[in-house]
Amino acid sequence: MNTSLVEQCNTGWSQALSDMGACLRKPRPLVSGRLTRMVGLTIEASGCYAPLGTRCRIEGSDGKAVDAEVVGFNRNTLYLMPIGHAHGFQLHARVTPMPDHGVLNVGPQLLGRVLDGSGAPIDGLGPLSDAHMVELRGRPINPLSRHPIDRPLDVGVRAINGLLPVGRGQRIGLFAGSGVGKSMLLGMMTRFTEAEVIVVGLIGERGREVKEFIEKNLGKQGMSRSVVIASPADAAPLMRLHGALAATRIAEYFRDQGKHVLLLMDSLTRYAQAQREIGLAVGEPPATKGYPPSVFSRIPELIERTGNSESESGSITAFYTILVEGDDTNDPVADSARAILDGHIMLSRTLADGGLYPAIDIESSVSRVIHDVTTEIHRESISRFRKYYSLYNRSSDLINIGAYKEGADAELDRAVALYPRLRSYISQKPGQASAVGQSVTQLAKLFDGTQVGANNPEEAINGAAS
Repeated sequence: MNTSLVEQCNTGWSQALSDMGACLRKPRPLVSGRLTRMVGLTIEASGCYAPLGTRCRIEGSDGKAVDAEVVGFNRNTLYLMPIGHAHGFQLHARVTPMPDHGVLNVGPQLLGRVLDGSGAPIDGLGPLSDAHMVELRGRPINPLSRHPIDRPLDVGVRAINGLLPVGRGQRIGLFAGSGVGKSMLLGMMTRFTEAEVIVVGLIGERGREVKEFIEKNLGKQGMSRSVVIASPADAAPLMRLHGALAATRIAEYFRDQGKHVLLLMDSLTRYAQAQREIGLAVGEPPATKGYPPSVFSRIPELIERTGNSESESGSITAFYTILVEGDDTNDPVADSARAILDGHIMLSRTLADGGLYPAIDIESSVSRVIHDVTTEIHRESISRFRKYYSLYNRSSDLINIGAYKEGADAELDRAVALYPRLRSYISQKPGQASAVGQSVTQLAKLFDGTQVGANNPEEAINGAAS
């Protein structure tokens, strides 16, 4: 056979294969489909193709369009859930996939603004200017590339700075029932922290709490360096889910700019409940107390995006509130989060009912980075505090009924003498800040013999830093 003819044939086949590969790599053209079924919040559409996470536009009978997101598929059927309120849908309504999906506006102009779960401003201050688009789901960081947690972060709360030290890049759970002061504690941290940027995600909470948190807890001082993402309880499940993702993505943006970010998400439980609604709606079987398996994969996926960056320049220190229904700390979401987080702070209803704020249960709370961000002297002071505080609480029933006899136990005698100072130390007024250095100094001087027996515990605490 002629050699040139063989070469021509090979060249032709190579070109044909190359053209076929280029054709396969091209994105599928956007083709509209039709709505075929809707049950609850689950919408079924056929005749169109789109990957998971794609946003589609559904035409309503009133001429208004509603956006929905692809959350599953089965053969030629797409499962969607509306991002906003579902109304005006009818059989065979047009469903059109949108070319851009899963993106978010970011930039320094976000500071001082209030956004909804999709990243749109809801504060009436106009559109975001000079913003650029990023994907809603950020890239994961190689765990071997993360900078270790080795520097403390001042959150302005004495009980946390002194007894439960927080490191830059740490992820902490704030476990609380209803009405024990978690919003007040979050507000104190937003006003007093040394973090350069604060991102607050209000996910699934009551709508009236959004304005109250901004005006009463954040205030002008806190709001000037904060971004608030609000997806209240009446928002669609997808909007609540996106709110948590948006708050995390905005925090990642500022971390990548070299900023030290404090991320406060209230609450992780509502995020898990939103994912439960979505999972059950598309047919996922319930596994643990009504939660489908996807919930327990989504929680670590969200939490692991925070923390330190590859370099020392930027960090995200995150506080996630976890609602313990009926003060049950064995809730599946609480158990899952506690195993992943770098520490947890328990708020006690008993302490709150007794008038102690912030109502932090020191005995049940722990910081897993305490050895990385404290000195040996500081750790010794923490150990002594926990020892005497726990010793008093274990014997409180005997003390209260008068069965305790002074002199029978020297350590218990000292715990009884120290207890007013210990309780005063963990108590703090909402408008009062306590820096790390001041908190550590006050903690060390609690055990100075001159402090025991002082007439005014509050004066003893406040005077310890002098």
